[in-house]
Amino acid sequence: MTDNEHFKLAAVQAAPVMFDRDASTEKACRLIGEAGAMGATIAGFGETWLGGYPFFAFPEMRPLTWRAMAEYLANAVEIPSPATDQLCEPARLAGIDVVIGVVERDAGTAGTVYCTLLFIGREGRILGRHRKIKPTFHERSVWGDGDAVGLMAYQRPYGRISGLNCWEHNTMLPGYVLAAQGTQIHVAAWPGREPAAAPAALTPLWPRQLLLSRAFASQAACYVIAAGGVRLNSDTPDRYRELSTFEHIGDSTIIDPRGEVIAGPAQGETILIAEGSMEAVRAAKALSDIGGHYSRPDLLRLIVDPENADRVARQRQVLDG
Repeated sequence: MTDNEHFKLAAVQAAPVMFDRDASTEKACRLIGEAGAMGATIAGFGETWLGGYPFFAFPEMRPLTWRAMAEYLANAVEIPSPATDQLCEPARLAGIDVVIGVVERDAGTAGTVYCTLLFIGREGRILGRHRKIKPTFHERSVWGDGDAVGLMAYQRPYGRISGLNCWEHNTMLPGYVLAAQGTQIHVAAWPGREPAAAPAALTPLWPRQLLLSRAFASQAACYVIAAGGVRLNSDTPDRYRELSTFEHIGDSTIIDPRGEVIAGPAQGETILIAEGSMEAVRAAKALSDIGGHYSRPDLLRLIVDPENADRVARQRQVLDG
């Protein structure tokens, strides 16, 4: 519950049902209801939670990889669709805002998927979506490049909320766009920390989940729900088990506007909860508001193109007479 000065933040850490959109949607709906029952004001899920992280793109390509990619595309989510309608209903019933990572299928071509954050309001309606601007490393063989349409901070009764996916927190500029809009509660969606047994190419990367989330909280002077996903080999369908060369083990945290961890890291399937207050946000922004008094627009400015570029422009013919 919230009195608009105090709120509860929830990081939902759980494994999706890989390659099964309907079962994953049902599980997400149950988890949204559970977070609401715990008194959460806003709940954040991990990166591409609904659809799952494309682990199958990391090993050497083989015929089984193409089969997995085809099934991944078939189980992606269009916005809006019956799946998103289904997610909106428990948010409305529980009176909770939800930010959830989804594998979004391009409704125009039906052949491209994006790493998308879906924002759902407690009213049971979609507030907006943000597509990851640039997938990282092997992800580029699966996800398309996103756009700036969803680089927005949404005004809610208790504060302004925003979100970014994973290494978007490493690219700096998308985060500055949100800080300049005065974000106060931010969802940092991650696939989940990789354990030490991960491939050598990945092991240097995992600490960034915590480091970049804490840095963002301090820079933007906002709360951060760093929601990490879970996908163990046991969560992976047998038919694709040989493609699972690493696991995600969660490590979700909740961070205050000074960059200090106030809940977590969490292990296993759980819902992490922490209290937040607007007083803490205001105190941090009074010290350093990087989109306001701590900026120098006379020296440095950022240009954002918020339009979604159409690949095909159709001209209407004008007939004489």
